[in-house]
Amino acid sequence: METPVRILSVKDLVIRFNLRGKTLTAIREASLDLYKGESLAIVGESGSGKSVFTKSFMGLLDKNGWVDSGSICYKGEDLARYKTEKDWLRVRGKEIAMVFQDPMTSLNPLKTVGKQVQEAIELHQGLKGETAKRAVMEIFTDVGISNPEKRYKQYPFEFSGGMRQRVVIAIAIACRPEVLICDEPTTALDVTIQAQILQLLKSLQDKYNLTIIYITHDLGVVAHVADRVAVMYGGDIIEIGTSEEIFFDPQHPYTWALLSSLPQLGIKGERLYTIHGTPPNLFKEIKGDAFAPRNPKALKIDFEQRPPYFEVSKTHKAKTWLLDPRAPKAERPKSIEAIRAQWGCYNE
Repeated sequence: METPVRILSVKDLVIRFNLRGKTLTAIREASLDLYKGESLAIVGESGSGKSVFTKSFMGLLDKNGWVDSGSICYKGEDLARYKTEKDWLRVRGKEIAMVFQDPMTSLNPLKTVGKQVQEAIELHQGLKGETAKRAVMEIFTDVGISNPEKRYKQYPFEFSGGMRQRVVIAIAIACRPEVLICDEPTTALDVTIQAQILQLLKSLQDKYNLTIIYITHDLGVVAHVADRVAVMYGGDIIEIGTSEEIFFDPQHPYTWALLSSLPQLGIKGERLYTIHGTPPNLFKEIKGDAFAPRNPKALKIDFEQRPPYFEVSKTHKAKTWLLDPRAPKAERPKSIEAIRAQWGCYNE
């Protein structure tokens, strides 16, 4: 078996924002390794820091935000040290590209979709005129846009939501990136179109040799496309493992809660599970485990000390004191067993 090649490594990243004279710590010493050719899903509630974390890989933080400490190593360079647009233009699009959440706000309503894809090709591939236009037609075919000659001349308002998302993916692919970040790529789409877009991304990954990061709050969306899953809460990655490990052998109480909230696990006539309480206030210093106030199984130490990573396997680790050998054994929710029953057994 080949050793996976690490292409991006984030270590102890801290990102802060200045809001109305106060400092908000959006990312709290988060670390992550990304391997060539894999699909990695970053999951968590809204406000957990998923988008901010990945936007820092492209220099897309808002003007009031900054990387306070830590590193983002990519191809031998620390992206966290980049300060100017000139620096970022060497990476943005060309090396790391992003598919944003809402395709309608990502596209220029005054330009034809063909021209918008062509701009990316001319900028990043150096092709011009008819050659660039032919490349647009090829990409349109790759992303499943039929009748590319006609579609080239149309405007975004003439496309459905699913087709607009295909155009946005086409623009990202036209940059020929190594890493593609998909920020909630299926949120505004209905279930059938969601499945088509995810299948499309999977086929493009093989054709263009992409490494893909999916950002989502819905674990069900990435269950069948992600090789690994990173669970984010309160600006930190609190559990990471292969898809099988996260779905069938989760260790952190927050991961248990997220999985228990899946509508697919609902029982007719019974109330759907909800996570009580609210996410932590990131303006304040968080003591101990950020999830402790919402965790019915929290230990005393959870409110006092931040847990380190405990290794479950070579590919699976979690930040929870429940994994400490001295901790009492906590029963996992029955819904986790229901996942095993519904989605097939996990061979431990």
